[in-house]
Amino acid sequence: MKVLCYDCFSGISGDMNLGAMLALGIEESYLIGELKKLNLDGWELLVEKDQRHGIAGIKATVRQKGHDHSHRHLSDIEKIISDSGLGEDVKKLSMRIFMKVAEAEAHVHGIPVDRVHFHEVGAIDSIIDIAGAAICFSALKVDAVYVSEVELGGGFVVCEHGTLPVPAPATAEIIKGIPVRKGGLDFEATTPTGAAILAALGTDFSKTHSLKILKTAYGIGQKEHNDVPNLLRVSLGETTDSENTGHNAVHLECNIDDMNPEFYDYISEKLFSAGASDVFFTNIIMKKGRPGIILNVICETGHEDNLKELIFKESTTVGIRTVQVRKDTLVREFTRLNTKFGEVTVKHSYLKGSEVSVKPEFDDVRRIAAENGIPVKDVYSMILSMISANRK
Repeated sequence: MKVLCYDCFSGISGDMNLGAMLALGIEESYLIGELKKLNLDGWELLVEKDQRHGIAGIKATVRQKGHDHSHRHLSDIEKIISDSGLGEDVKKLSMRIFMKVAEAEAHVHGIPVDRVHFHEVGAIDSIIDIAGAAICFSALKVDAVYVSEVELGGGFVVCEHGTLPVPAPATAEIIKGIPVRKGGLDFEATTPTGAAILAALGTDFSKTHSLKILKTAYGIGQKEHNDVPNLLRVSLGETTDSENTGHNAVHLECNIDDMNPEFYDYISEKLFSAGASDVFFTNIIMKKGRPGIILNVICETGHEDNLKELIFKESTTVGIRTVQVRKDTLVREFTRLNTKFGEVTVKHSYLKGSEVSVKPEFDDVRRIAAENGIPVKDVYSMILSMISANRK
C-alpha cells in the first residue's frame, strides 16, 4: 500500500499541513488553480522556503485581502463547497473535515449542528486550509494514512469566545480517540483545523509499522520555539512484504422495515461525508414475513461512534450491531493517462507484486461523457482500449 504518515511532534495546523503537502511534491500552481475553483475572492497563498532549527521546509500562509466580515454557518460552508468546481471526491472530503469541526462545536456549545456559527474556522483562510488539505490528499492517491501521537501544546489561546485553555474545547472534542500528549510546547500546537484534518484522514493511529519511506518533507508553523522546531513532518511510504495489506475495521449494521425508501440515498451520502468507507443495503425478510433492509456501514476504527449517532438520528432504527472485522485490500497505484479529452486517472491493483486489475476512475469517465455528450459506456471502452494499447 501507498501510505501517508503524519509525525505531529510539534502539533498540526491547517497552514502547516499545506506547507507539508507542498514540500512533499504537490505543485504550487496546481494547488492554487484548484483552490480558485472555490470562487472565493479576497485571499492569496504565500509559499516560501524557510527553516526551523536548521531543518528546511515550506511555510504556507493564506493571507486575507481586507477583512472577512462574513458570519458563516454550516449551510454557508456547504454552499461554497457544493457550488465550487472541485471534484466530487474533494468536495466530500472537504465537508467531512468541516463536519468534524461542526460536530465538535455543537457538542461544546450544546446546540444543533446547523446552528453552529463558525468563527475562526469559517474565515477564508481556514476554508482555504481545509479545501487545500482535501485537494492535496486527493492528488496524492494514497491507500492509508498513519498518524503518530499528536502534541497539543499548552498555555492558553485567545479566540472569538475569549481566552481558553489549550487544547481549545473544540480541538479536545475532535481529537478524541487519537493518541495525544500535552505540554511539550507553551502555545496552541494543534488547532481545530489541524485536528479535524487528522480525524478525517487518519486510518491508523498505532505506534509501530513496517514501512519503506520514499520521501519526507516538512511544513513550517507560524511560531518559533527555542527547544522544539515548530514543524509538521510528513512522509510517503510503502508497506513492506512483512506488513500485511489487511487491517482492522468496524462493520455497523441495522434492520429497517418502517422507513420511507427515499431517505436511503440521503442517509448514504451523510454517512460517506462523515467518514464511512462503504455503505450498502441488503434486502431481507423479517419476522411475520415483512420485507426489510439491512443498512451496512464499513468504517475505520475510531469513526464508529459518530456514524452510529448519525444512523440513530437520521434513520428509524432502534438498534445497531457493531462487529470488528478485518479488511484485506490489494495494493493500489494511480497513474495519469493522456487522452484527447484530457488526463484520466487510472487505478492499478496488485497482488503480491503482480497486477490483477486496471481500470479508469469512473468520476473522470463520467465527467468526460457529460462534457462531450458521449455515452459513458463508449468513453469507458475507449479508455480501456488506450490502457491496453499502452501496455503492449
